[in-house]
Amino acid sequence: MLYRKQALKAKWYYYALLGLIDVEGNFLVVKAYQYTSITSVMLLDCWTIPCVLFLTWFFLKTKYRLKKFVGVVICVVGLVIVVFSDVHAADRSSGSNPIKGDLLVIAGATLYGVSNVSEEYFVKSADRIELMAFLGIFGAIVSAIQISILERNELKSIHWSSGATFPFFGFSLAMFVFYSAVPVLLKISGSTMLNLSLLTSDMWAVFIRIFAYHEKVDWMYYVAFAAVTVGLIVYSGGDKSDQNASEVVDESKQFDEEASTGRPDQHEK
Repeated sequence: MLYRKQALKAKWYYYALLGLIDVEGNFLVVKAYQYTSITSVMLLDCWTIPCVLFLTWFFLKTKYRLKKFVGVVICVVGLVIVVFSDVHAADRSSGSNPIKGDLLVIAGATLYGVSNVSEEYFVKSADRIELMAFLGIFGAIVSAIQISILERNELKSIHWSSGATFPFFGFSLAMFVFYSAVPVLLKISGSTMLNLSLLTSDMWAVFIRIFAYHEKVDWMYYVAFAAVTVGLIVYSGGDKSDQNASEVVDESKQFDEEASTGRPDQHEK
């Protein structure tokens, strides 16, 4: 961004607010694992999807066809199957304070929705490079301040070794790639498609459990993965044809306008 030396297309304090929302959304959802079960976190995290649907419809004026809602329902059903799979496999634990944990997840998922829709707006109306630069800068500042205030004891208790350093490095690298790719997906498909795609993260975790940790998983996981995949196909299918159809309509309108008013060069002649 500095290399291009271009004027900002959006006010810097909008990016600062976005960085704060994004950090707190991540913080609340991760904090919820301390109080409630992973099953509850997985299920309640789906609250992001209706939030995104409403926010994109209300603020970005995005129109959704019935097929889109069918795809969303199929994806959510797939995630619910994962939850029941955990219950069936007796992996569920209640947690120390389930109600508090569930409220944290709902709050964090709401902030996720606000963050994703805001990023989609900035990507489409401002600039992708500008968004990535400022979100990284302000996100890092907010995280550093929050760690220094709320998590000083946790930070001091870490015994820094190769076994502790490499997971932090791997997580940071993964998040860097994730936040670099998210704006691209937001510009292509939008925030709703992003959140539906993120539902597959639980499925990929299953494959890691199988091949990396050699753990057995319930058969319902495979059904859930298939359901989410089908839901994504249903949701994203036909977008190109719809876009081409809209382009044809626009071209026909332009042609009709030119035919009715006459071309400028014809009037000159």
